[in-house]
Amino acid sequence: MKKLKLVSTVLMVAFLLLLSACGTTKTGGEKKTLRVVTDAAYAPFEYQDKGEVVGFDIDFVKAVIKEAGYGVKVEHVGWDPIFVEIEKKTADLAVSSITITPERLESYDFTVPYFLSKNEILVPKGSSIKSAKDLEGKRIAVQNGTTGQTIVEKLFGKNNEKLKKFENNNLAILELKKGGVDAVVADNTVVETYVKNNPKDNFEFIEDDGAFEKEFYGLLLPKGSKLKADLDKAVNKVLDNGTYEKLYEKWFNTKPDIKVLKDQQ
Repeated sequence: MKKLKLVSTVLMVAFLLLLSACGTTKTGGEKKTLRVVTDAAYAPFEYQDKGEVVGFDIDFVKAVIKEAGYGVKVEHVGWDPIFVEIEKKTADLAVSSITITPERLESYDFTVPYFLSKNEILVPKGSSIKSAKDLEGKRIAVQNGTTGQTIVEKLFGKNNEKLKKFENNNLAILELKKGGVDAVVADNTVVETYVKNNPKDNFEFIEDDGAFEKEFYGLLLPKGSKLKADLDKAVNKVLDNGTYEKLYEKWFNTKPDIKVLKDQQ
């Protein structure tokens, strides 16, 4: 009997530990795990390190989802598949430095903005390219389906034969290193981080606030997602409670302008 009681006690403890591992919602039910898809080829926002998807966006989305009371599973699927997965609702949300644009809002929902960005030009040091206007007639690389592509096509035509589109920015920058293009147009943080971390490449970045407008990233959701209210609230909580500033300083070594994000809501 004593032995049976001991076995019962052990089973009860194991059961409680299992419940603890699964997690619970605020109402006491089992915590739902959200499937988050990304394109992990956009350092420092999302990239793969020793088989793990890491980066600012990943830390941020985990903090937001935890704040919202859900579990999280992040998967690298690539840039174009992100939009297919969200449209077909096979993933709950996506994080991948995705700019909120009027065109995308026709097919998807976004959370409130969480990051301010703009495009810049990456060129070899000593290049004659000093502004967006100087890109005319030059060979330009962009990541396919990004606002960098949209801006270049708007400036120099959609059928510009000198515009090369790549699956990701790593391949676009590699083309610049090989001399296959004269410049890369991409988000400022990606460009500036690359220049800082790869001084031997002798690249520099060009800012042109007149040609490249401010952009805001949001978490991408299926149209009509019931998660939007919870995630909007959680994003604001992360912005307000110091978590966002802590993550921003960790990845970018500078303080964020949270007011400009709040003003955009």
